Amino acid sequence: MTLVGWGGVTLAMIADSASVAQERAALAVKGQSIATAADKVKGYRQSVDDLAQDLEARQDFMDTLYKTHFGAEGDARSDLVVPTKADKSGKAATTSAKISMAPEAASLVRLEQRQRRFALLLTAAVERRADKAAAAIRSFGLNPDHLARSAARAQGGPFVPWEGSKGAMTGELEHLADALARMEFLERSLLSIPSGKPTLAPMETSSYGYRRDPFNGHAAFHAGMDFPGRHGQPIVAAARGKVSYVGQRQGYGNVVEVEHGNGLMTRYAHLSRFAAKVGQAVARGDTIGGMGSTGRSTGTHLHFEVRQNDRPINPRRFLEAAQDVLQVQQIAKARFADVGNRG
Repeated sequence: MTLVGWGGVTLAMIADSASVAQERAALAVKGQSIATAADKVKGYRQSVDDLAQDLEARQDFMDTLYKTHFGAEGDARSDLVVPTKADKSGKAATTSAKISMAPEAASLVRLEQRQRRFALLLTAAVERRADKAAAAIRSFGLNPDHLARSAARAQGGPFVPWEGSKGAMTGELEHLADALARMEFLERSLLSIPSGKPTLAPMETSSYGYRRDPFNGHAAFHAGMDFPGRHGQPIVAAARGKVSYVGQRQGYGNVVEVEHGNGLMTRYAHLSRFAAKVGQAVARGDTIGGMGSTGRSTGTHLHFEVRQNDRPINPRRFLEAAQDVLQVQQIAKARFADVGNRG
């Protein structure tokens, strides 16, 4: 009987031990499940935080781009209004992945989609505006692509690392930045083209091209246009730029030369006086001298030249610009003035 009693006790102990082992195994599985769930929650939060940081960095980038090119406030001009179109950026997979990783980030993902769509729409508007500037430049007989290749693109500044992740700098934003840079260059180039009259003289006495020399009667090449007027009449810059030369040149007498960038320069000759200094920045219409008859001249007049890469080109195409071209210039001028005032 004693042996039977001990056997019963032993079986009971074994059964209890097995039960404890099962409970421990169940607790271990439950603990592992809790740990996995905690990891998922941590992953969700990290995904949401990463997405929020990307969106914030992207928004800062877009705000900076817009402020640089259009000022600190919104620009409601009609040339930036574009029709609605579908987002064809091919980023749906990335967005869906972020949603599946972090369902809590759905609102942020919707904001991301809005940012991408805005970048696409603004890029289309900027490209149209840049194309208008390029067409206006071509109307002057200049090639905007050649200007872009020959321009000295001075850049610099301290290196500030990009704070967003690589994924935050999307293809849409890169295309927008490129489009804005192109528009900026083309509009600045357009403003530097000498399309303003250098004097109020209503007529010209000699055109660009071959003519009979007024002194010896021989065939000669005339590199500019001559405008008659009264002695001392104001001579003004035909476009904004920087005065590069003030002095005398053989045959020209007293001369002022203004560099406009992209290899363009205007020359104002036979002056009676100077009203500008070398290095001075001038705007279109600023007085730079007075009309005279210095140098090889038969009477009071202005000899006006436009040169590109030091080769003369016909000024007439610049002085007879079409009204729509001048309008594009004025829009660009207003934008730069607006950005300068807001900055």
